[in-house]
Amino acid sequence: MSELRRVPDLWRRLDVTVRDLPLALLLAVASLVPALHNRGTQLGDLPGRPMDALAVVVIALECLPLAVRRRWPAVCLALVSIGFVVDQLRGYHLVAGAALPIAVLSAAAHLQRFRHTILVVASVAYVALAVALDRRGSTEGVVGFVTFYLALALAWGIGAWLRTTRASEAERRRHVAETTRAAERTRIAGELHDIVTHHVTAMVVQAEAARYLTGSPERLDQALTAITDTGRRAITDLRQLLDLLNPDHGTEPRTPPVGEVHALVEQARQAGQPVEFTEDGGPAALTGGAEIAAYRVVQEALTNALKHAHGHRTTVYVHHGKNETTVTVDTEGPDPHPAAPGGSGRGLVGLRERIGVLGGEFSAGRRTGGGFAVRARIPTGSPS
Repeated sequence: MSELRRVPDLWRRLDVTVRDLPLALLLAVASLVPALHNRGTQLGDLPGRPMDALAVVVIALECLPLAVRRRWPAVCLALVSIGFVVDQLRGYHLVAGAALPIAVLSAAAHLQRFRHTILVVASVAYVALAVALDRRGSTEGVVGFVTFYLALALAWGIGAWLRTTRASEAERRRHVAETTRAAERTRIAGELHDIVTHHVTAMVVQAEAARYLTGSPERLDQALTAITDTGRRAITDLRQLLDLLNPDHGTEPRTPPVGEVHALVEQARQAGQPVEFTEDGGPAALTGGAEIAAYRVVQEALTNALKHAHGHRTTVYVHHGKNETTVTVDTEGPDPHPAAPGGSGRGLVGLRERIGVLGGEFSAGRRTGGGFAVRARIPTGSPS
């Protein structure tokens, strides 16, 4: 059964000429069947002629070019048209005459250049054929010739519509691909910002503090160990993020769950930030993007606390409800000191967008009594 399912895929992988050849052979074989002689297209209504050697050449000229109707549509149309002219002038009236509308449709659908020129040349050639048939005693009349021309024009119109539809679909897919790539780049940039800003800020603060511990070897050793641990965590997180760019890895990096907020809190404490952490309840079995977003909220808030309010008390509260996760981070202290490391605000903007996509609410601003507060309400079960 699985082998049968693979047949369409195998067929699509074949060269386009191979895929178009069966139709050409089918028309050629049908034209050679004795019962179908003089049963084909009869433009001009000239007396029929029995099959001869030239008829076999005409069949080949009309049918076989269909094998290249998509690869070389102009060549196909020219050869089929020549065969059709001989077919009608000689009075063979072969089934192979059905190849003409197919060639016309294929030319309109697959020609990349000179479509209007070929259309004009083909129309002039048709008028010449009608005149030649009329001089040979055709009883078709103007109405018959015009009707046949309109039928060919309809085939051309269908081909042009197919070409336009195919081009529109290709443009739509290109736009979707570009949008997807842009969204992925934005997501990776956000993750990179969160990782680098948090870890590097912690390392800078820890290094600044270590400069004043030269007289206390034990505390200096602890500070340097904390810097080393922070650096290793940064390298690990960056490696996991960069795995996105490796086609041999999965499409999603390992993202830290809310349970690892404890590690963020401990890292901030090692950098000299007094942090109180409270977690109420446990995350649901399926939290989707909510768990990742909650982690990023705490990470960004602690990073800003280390930057702008180092040494001031910070309170982190995470509440896991039935349908949502709430994160609250309050940092005490005065307004940011002018000499404090500046921030672009990109992290908070990115969090607001991320949580907005999940259907949640996010706010960040100064508290009335001083300090800074971050609030996030994130519905659980949202897609990441």
